[in-house]
Amino acid sequence: MVNRKVLTLDEFTIFQKRQFASATGELSGLLRDIGLASKRINVEVNKAGLVDILGDHGSTNVQGEEVKKLDIYANDQMIRVLQHGISCAGIGSEEIDDFVIFDDEVSLNSKYVVMFDPLDGSGNIDVNISIGTIFSVFKRITPLGTPVTKADFLQRGDRQVAAGYVIYGSSTMLVYATRRGVNGFTLDPAIGEFCLSHPNIKCPPTGNIYSVNHGNYYQYDKGIQEYINACQQKTKSTGGPYTQRYIGSMVADVHRNLLKGGIFMYPTTRDKPKGKLRLMYECNPFAFIVEMAGGRATDGKKRILEVEPNDLHQRSALFIGSPLMMDELEKYYPLA
Repeated sequence: MVNRKVLTLDEFTIFQKRQFASATGELSGLLRDIGLASKRINVEVNKAGLVDILGDHGSTNVQGEEVKKLDIYANDQMIRVLQHGISCAGIGSEEIDDFVIFDDEVSLNSKYVVMFDPLDGSGNIDVNISIGTIFSVFKRITPLGTPVTKADFLQRGDRQVAAGYVIYGSSTMLVYATRRGVNGFTLDPAIGEFCLSHPNIKCPPTGNIYSVNHGNYYQYDKGIQEYINACQQKTKSTGGPYTQRYIGSMVADVHRNLLKGGIFMYPTTRDKPKGKLRLMYECNPFAFIVEMAGGRATDGKKRILEVEPNDLHQRSALFIGSPLMMDELEKYYPLA
């Protein structure tokens, strides 16, 4: 028998819309479109070893990184679904140099723009490790009926109206946040629908997991090194022991820490003094999600969501996770 107490993503977004008499349903439709694109991507991820979509595409993206074939597929699916919907006026993608305007009549009158990393952690595609899609939704600031401009995309993170990610792992899960909270949906392959599995997600106030690339230890600032040393020396009497978990797929690392409690760190290094992660495609969406769940996120100098962007592909450091662990970090690496 079907358990009617379990809401699908469509049912949940419609239910949320009914809570507000003035809601137009555009945001609900946009989230459902993203869910559709992610289901298509999931199909290809699941059969990646059986078809010719593994490995490099032979080109590089704007970041100078090798583009994987599945990256291209995921990027195309996100663009096509959003362009053919009725709720998006334009997109920005980590894989594309500039933003893309949707200039048909319906899209020109849409209220929202979407920024996304179509396939985060794609370096792990060939070895069957969890990867994901990250997205961020802003309300446009240009007048309806006109083409969007770069100003619609270069907004501070605290102006996001929604953000989320899809993790393609042992199960496929979509997590999205609005100012009403964070909810997670697991894909039921039997019916091809995302079903509400993790309602009202809250980030635990603390945890025992720290996630950082130890390979860069000697390139980190002294304060970061001291915090890592303190994590390694934790005992039961000092609030530990801590355990280090680092997958190299940001979606998987932050997802685990969001549910279980922990801290994820991607500091600046001597080689990358501005940081490596993308502010608009990775840091802002995750900062919004984790803050809406009760956690915190900074770039080591200020709150991520207050950083003024000046470029679509701006780099940033990121420290994100359980609030008490973030407080502990700042004893060694205080905000400027």
